[in-house]
Formats: sequence, C-alpha cells, structure tokens
Amino acid sequence: MSIKQLLIEANAIQLGVKEQDWQRVITLAAQPLVTQGYIEASYCQAVINNTLAHGAYYVFDEGIAIPHARPECGVIKNCFSLVVLDQPIAFQGSEKADIVILFGATSSDDHIEAGLRAIVEWLDNPQTMAKLRAATQRQQVVEIL
Repeated sequence: MSIKQLLIEANAIQLGVKEQDWQRVITLAAQPLVTQGYIEASYCQAVINNTLAHGAYYVFDEGIAIPHARPECGVIKNCFSLVVLDQPIAFQGSEKADIVILFGATSSDDHIEAGLRAIVEWLDNPQTMAKLRAATQRQQVVEIL
C-alpha cells in the first residue's frame, strides 16, 4: 500500500496546525493512528523518549521531520501520519520543520521502504513541498501525492 493510501485509510492528514511544542506535535500526529488502531498509545511516548535520548536526527534541512520509534514500541500495522504546521518549529533543538510525517513500521519491509522513498522524492521536488505547505484541504494533499 502506498503512503497516500495509508494516509487516507488512517484519516491521518492534518493541515494548518498551530502548535509550537514539538512533543505536542508528535502527539497530534500519533492520535489518528492510535484511534484507528495502527499504533498503541505508548508509541507516541516512545518517539518522544527516542528524541530526548538521541536528538531529532529525523529533521531534514528542507523543513521536514520524520519522527519514529522501533517496531516493538507499539506498532500494530504499518502507518503514516502527515501534519503540516502553520509555522516551522524546532524539535529538541533541531533545525525547524513544518512538515511532519510520523511513521510506524512493523518491520523494515518493502512497504515502509517504498513510503520512505516517496518522502525522499518529495524532498527532492521543491514544487511538491511548496504545494504541501500551501494545501488547506485534505483532498488537495491527496491530489498532490
């Protein structure tokens, strides 16, 4: 299943989010995945703890953050959640990001690798990134992806 399909299935696209606290952003990104049964609630805290212990190594210069934790930290099914912030924020002292893609993987399988490859393609395409940042409706994001 593609990242687009996973986002739609989990109802996990949030746009124009006004939040400055990185831990709260991770919680917001995780919420639809918890609600839909893709991850356990503990996964969110595992992502936060991982960031506190190892830093926000998942934030890229292009303003995109891809927070995650290990499969055994509460992943039930492979999943992605997209949050577009109204203003970029730093994650634990990192560069600032305004596009947050939380993911959970049951293992490092082809489906998640394909999703991560798609994200890397977004990073390489400034027009796609600009369209994501400008999107105001879920359907616009679906069309972009």
